[in-house]
Amino acid sequence: MADLNPIAKRIHQLSPDPVELTLDNGTTAIFHISGAEFFQQEFQAEGVCEDDEADYRFITSTDNGSVLVGRKDGSESEWTMIGRVTEVTRDGS
Repeated sequence: MADLNPIAKRIHQLSPDPVELTLDNGTTAIFHISGAEFFQQEFQAEGVCEDDEADYRFITSTDNGSVLVGRKDGSESEWTMIGRVTEVTRDGS
C-alpha cells in the first residue's frame, strides 16, 4: 500500500483539537475538525473555521498528492473548492 498523504495524516493526528491550516493562497485560519478518517489512502473530514459560520470539507485529491478544501455556507446548496492545504500546525492559542 502506498503512503498516506502527510498533510491528511497530520490533520488526522491532531483532530479533534483545533488546528491551524494554511492554504495555497496564503490564507491561514484555525479549524475545528470532526470525522477525520481514512478509507485506505483516501482521506476525508469535516470542520468549521473560527472566522466564519460556513461548513468545510477536506478530502485528498484523486492522486493522493493534496488535501483539497471545500466550503459551503448556509445559503449555498453546492460546495465551492477554495484551495488546498499546504501546512498544518497545532493551534497554540
